[in-house]
Amino acid sequence: MKPSVARSSPLDRTFTYRLHLLHKLTDSQSSEAYLTDGGLPISEGRCLAVIGTFTPLSVVDLAQRANLHKGQASRAAQALVDRGLVRKAANTTDSRGVVLTLTRKGQAVWRRVMDVVERRNEEIFGCLSPAERQQLSGLLDRLLERARRDAAVDGGADE
Repeated sequence: MKPSVARSSPLDRTFTYRLHLLHKLTDSQSSEAYLTDGGLPISEGRCLAVIGTFTPLSVVDLAQRANLHKGQASRAAQALVDRGLVRKAANTTDSRGVVLTLTRKGQAVWRRVMDVVERRNEEIFGCLSPAERQQLSGLLDRLLERARRDAAVDGGADE
C-alpha cells in the first residue's frame, strides 16, 4: 500500500473547493429568486438574461454565453418561445439556424430577471468593499481568460 501524499493545503482551503461550495450555497437561493421574482425556473431565467443582453443570438451563441450544451440551450430557448417571451426567426445568413430575440412580453420579464441578477449579486458580494469587488472582478476575468484559452487548446471542450 502506497503512503498518502502530504498535501500543502486541506481540501476545504482549495480555491476550486470553495468556489464550488459558494456556487452550491448561493444557487438554491438564486433558483428560488428567479422563480418567485422572475416567474421562471433558473435555467430559463438565465437564458432569458443572456438573450436579452446579447440579442440577437443563435442557439449556439446562447449555449456558449449561458455555459450550456447546445441541447440544453435549445430546450431552454424553446420553453421561452412557448411562454411567448422569445421570438425564434430564421437566420438570414444561415438557413439551417435560427435567431433568438425577446418579444415585448419577454422584455418586461427580462427586466425583472435582471433585477434578480443585480439583487443576488449584491446579496452575495455585498460583504466586499467596492475596491475588493473591483479586485475580485479583475481576478475572475484573468481566471476566465486562462480557462477559455486552456479549453481552446484542449479542443474547445464544451463544459
